[in-house]
Amino acid sequence: MIRHLWPLYRPHLGWLLGGAALGLLTLLANVGLLALSGWFLTAMAAAGLGGAAINYFTPAAIIRGLAMLRTAGRYGERVITHEATFRLIAQLRVWLYERLEPLAPAALEDQHSGELLNRLQKDIDRLDAIWLRILMPMLIATVAVTLFTLFAARTSGLLALVLLALLLTGGLLLPLWVARRSRLAGPALVARTGQLRARVIDGIEGLGELLVFGADARQAETIAHVDQALRETQSRLEGPRLLVDAVQGMLAQAAVLAALLIAIPLLRAGEIAPPELAMLVLFALAVFEAVTPLPAAFGQIAETAEAARRLFALAEREPPIHEPAQPRPLPPPGAIRFEGVSLHYAPELPPALHEIDLTLPVGSLTLVRGESGAGKSSLIHLLLRFREPSAGRITHAGIDLREHAAEDWRTRIALVSQHTELIAGTLRENLLLGRPDADTRQLDAACEQARILDFVRSLPDGYDTWIGETGMRLSGGQARRIAIARALLRDAPILLLDEPTEGLDLATEREVIAALRPLLEGRTVLLVSHRALDLGTPDQVLTLTAGRLRQTPHPGNTP
Repeated sequence: MIRHLWPLYRPHLGWLLGGAALGLLTLLANVGLLALSGWFLTAMAAAGLGGAAINYFTPAAIIRGLAMLRTAGRYGERVITHEATFRLIAQLRVWLYERLEPLAPAALEDQHSGELLNRLQKDIDRLDAIWLRILMPMLIATVAVTLFTLFAARTSGLLALVLLALLLTGGLLLPLWVARRSRLAGPALVARTGQLRARVIDGIEGLGELLVFGADARQAETIAHVDQALRETQSRLEGPRLLVDAVQGMLAQAAVLAALLIAIPLLRAGEIAPPELAMLVLFALAVFEAVTPLPAAFGQIAETAEAARRLFALAEREPPIHEPAQPRPLPPPGAIRFEGVSLHYAPELPPALHEIDLTLPVGSLTLVRGESGAGKSSLIHLLLRFREPSAGRITHAGIDLREHAAEDWRTRIALVSQHTELIAGTLRENLLLGRPDADTRQLDAACEQARILDFVRSLPDGYDTWIGETGMRLSGGQARRIAIARALLRDAPILLLDEPTEGLDLATEREVIAALRPLLEGRTVLLVSHRALDLGTPDQVLTLTAGRLRQTPHPGNTP
């Protein structure tokens, strides 16, 4: 875990160590304040009883200085450590996203969207515990206990040994016991938190369908069951920590008693003065502040390690495509050819595509039919370079697609599919995904061609209307036409249509088909569907069955 995180921590090491230094300084000031206050009050009382003169200005000034140092140190430590932590978390999120982006979507198909969100948010948030709540308390405790033991040894070696034994018990043995008890519950807590988030997101995104089919109560019951399991896991973690808190309090009281039993004989022997007795007793009580955070720190090790393991397991996945070291620039639009292309998702599974030979001439319309699972979407994914062919190659204008940067190649493609990808934002923000620099005039032109401009103008806020999570405030036909307008804005020479009318009623399907027709003009179009659509006469019609492609006679075919 530390090996993976060290390159990310290194740029912030000055901030982190500065925060730890202030934390140590605050602890020493607090212990010194309590111990010196005990000495000062006792010395003043003894001087008053005996009528002796005493210089109270110096210790009073030191006490005030320690009090101000403790306050300033605490504030500075909080500011610096949290600043470092926030910078680190921001960097971690960017770092993880940069590694996730090349994996999507092919290498993340086994991940639920809620689970990915949990890793990006909650798991990364847990990593702030590595320094702030685990390593820094351990570092401060190690230095502080060493200093406290040396200070006590100046008065009594026995007192130093007893304090060290009690501090090791409270700061090492008990935390190790907590860590052992948390070894299984910590990873379970991380996993169940992700499960709960995934179930809740499923319930929110699919609320309409759940209500229609009367499955909302069952979904709520599932969420409640996962929530109860999460609560039980949290209870298993909190029980040992609460017990340890109580035991640490007893150890602190034992340290006070030990200080009295050891220091009183020294007082009687004249080896220490009465004020020093009070100082030692309060010192013995205060030193336990150094080890108080350690049980919680050790208890979070398993949980934090599991979060880190999940993050790095995801980040270290092999990208589904390999970018060329020196990408070739894109040539002018040319024919696209599949040459003996096969695709395997796993060695033990039959091929999704088997020795596909297919040519898409410039400006042509190609219809590929096939039942669900026949491999139609696999063709689309290969063209989008979401995956690499297992065998064969795909060329554009005679150049293998693997010689181009994937992002450069995708600028040539517009996609309209049955799964319209909309973000939680306004209509304008969703349309601008197709062309970020488009102005309102260009948006109007695209929406008019997509036959949705009248709907946009009917909205009180027009393009600035919020469409909700995944566009849930839009109907299926409206969402599909927004995707068509976005594709028009993109103005790419290659158009991929993946079941563009699937799931729509007949009237809405006609509207979407009418909106699609302007998009076909002058473009190389690949339409994959399980049935024919009224989008004009295809130049070629093919059928995909179990990953094998064959020509299908069509009255409108051209040679």
